[in-house]
Amino acid sequence: MKTKQKSSGNRIKAYFSKPANVISVIFIIILLAAVVLPLITLLLGSFTINGSQEAMYVGGGAKNGEITTHHWWELLFSKEYDYAKTVFWRPLGQSALMALYACAIAVLFGGIVAWFITRSDLPFKKFISTVFVFPYIMPSWAMAMFWENFFKNTQINAGMGILQSVTGICVPESMVYGFAPCAWALGLHYAPFAYILIGGILRNMDANLEEAATVLKASRFKILRKVTLPIVLPALISTVLLVFSSSISSFTVPFFLNKSSISSGNSFVSISVQMRSLVNSGFTKGQGYVIAIVLMIFSIIILTLNSRVTGKRKSFTTVTGKSGQVSLVKLGKARPVIAVILVIIVAFFAIMPLLSFATESLCEISGDWSTFSLKYWISDEPFEGSAKGDTIGILRSTILWKALGRSVLLSVCVAFAAGTFGLLIGYAVSKKRGSKLAGMVSNLAFFPYLIPSMSFGAVYLALSYTEGFKWLNGSYLLLFIVGAIKFMPFASRTGTSAMMQLSGEIEEAAIMMDVPWFKRMTRVLFPIQKSSFISGYLLPFISCMREMSLFVLLIPTYTALATTVLQEYSRTGLTQSANAINLLIIVVVLVVQFVVNKLTGASIDKGVGGN
Repeated sequence: MKTKQKSSGNRIKAYFSKPANVISVIFIIILLAAVVLPLITLLLGSFTINGSQEAMYVGGGAKNGEITTHHWWELLFSKEYDYAKTVFWRPLGQSALMALYACAIAVLFGGIVAWFITRSDLPFKKFISTVFVFPYIMPSWAMAMFWENFFKNTQINAGMGILQSVTGICVPESMVYGFAPCAWALGLHYAPFAYILIGGILRNMDANLEEAATVLKASRFKILRKVTLPIVLPALISTVLLVFSSSISSFTVPFFLNKSSISSGNSFVSISVQMRSLVNSGFTKGQGYVIAIVLMIFSIIILTLNSRVTGKRKSFTTVTGKSGQVSLVKLGKARPVIAVILVIIVAFFAIMPLLSFATESLCEISGDWSTFSLKYWISDEPFEGSAKGDTIGILRSTILWKALGRSVLLSVCVAFAAGTFGLLIGYAVSKKRGSKLAGMVSNLAFFPYLIPSMSFGAVYLALSYTEGFKWLNGSYLLLFIVGAIKFMPFASRTGTSAMMQLSGEIEEAAIMMDVPWFKRMTRVLFPIQKSSFISGYLLPFISCMREMSLFVLLIPTYTALATTVLQEYSRTGLTQSANAINLLIIVVVLVVQFVVNKLTGASIDKGVGGN
């Protein structure tokens, strides 16, 4: 008996003597606590009376903490006053349709630009390729604010926009606020994503495939339809599924472009905005949790479909060691015309937003360029009609500088945690590759990516209302935990890819020299893959710095972060100040993006080209 116990003890001791095993077990525990437990809490919250106000709303003698199916039944099936239709089904249907329109815009725009860059003799490729990815680097709400700045007009009582200032044209409200503008803003934001995926496949595709079709006298249109499109089909499907998943749960774009009035017949409420309204109400918090679960199910199904589609045709070879010389389509006389049109369009949607934020922030009267002033940047007197205190010039606003400081500090802390976790997970997964434990760690680390940002915030909001975790409610520690877990998938995939590229012989040589594990990591492995690991730290920083949807349900006050100050200023009509803050945040993000490229040598447009 003692021999068996001793043998088991030796096996356990030998197992935990390997750093990869220790890291794997630790992260299984951390991820179960940080991902699975909050999800269970959210699910329970959707079947529970959450507070005395909700108990009063449910009625029938309901008490706080009781189990109930009321939230699900009322939200999904209640016919009283058309409640379910108005509050859930209509917003869900409109959001799904908006996401489909966004997919079509992203795929068409991004795919066409990718084809011209990779398959034609178009000039100015480098400029178009580099600038085209700007809208994706910027936050999604930047495109929404630009859309409003450009199309708003005095006929709909929204102030004068750029189009009206320059041409005098006033577009109808349906082109400024509501369904169509949300779809266009999301589609244009995700078009570079489609460009990167589709362009990468087109660039790496074996030229012999198209050359063979050309030899057989196939027309250019037939080659495109029978050869090129089938090859890029997996990328097209991936783009559609991922853009749809992101768009249907988008909060920021509908928030900024959802100012139309019911009386105008242009009312549009997205499912994410509806979820925030329900969660923030003490009477319907449980119904908000139901929507969060529905959005999670949508995303998981869509991303599972994407995984099946991209994994189904593993033997579809498009890259070989043969001909790499692509026969470019000659655009002929149309070459300069197409080039000029593309340059103008790309510059308009990539550079014009920054100029619009700058000009709008300098106009005392919105859209009136004759009223240029630094008032909204440096004024030390509160603006007329200010809805909040300290609404002075943003460079003098202590509220903004504190919020910006908190944003930077939170982003640094989140980046350090997510980057370190990603590095360690990458090490453990690479060393235990093929094992069930490594697969579980990798999948759990990636799972937060599958959950929409707002739903993920709702997960932790539900947790912060439960006994034992109430001390987290409204705290910055909660924001840190949520950010670190949500952005960990970026770092874990980067860390895993970097570690997989390293030969095991490198570490084995250090082990033979009796180098401790910590020194092996810091003195051997990290320096070799330094650029990849640094990007694993900096990418979460960029994502956290511009994040709004993830934190909007969790932040105790509007002054917490720079993005929430921007949100509040926009909501209360201080559009010039909101544009100034927006520009400030984007400049910080773009500067950090520039640093990422310089430190890592990576650029997200290099997969496509543009030489």
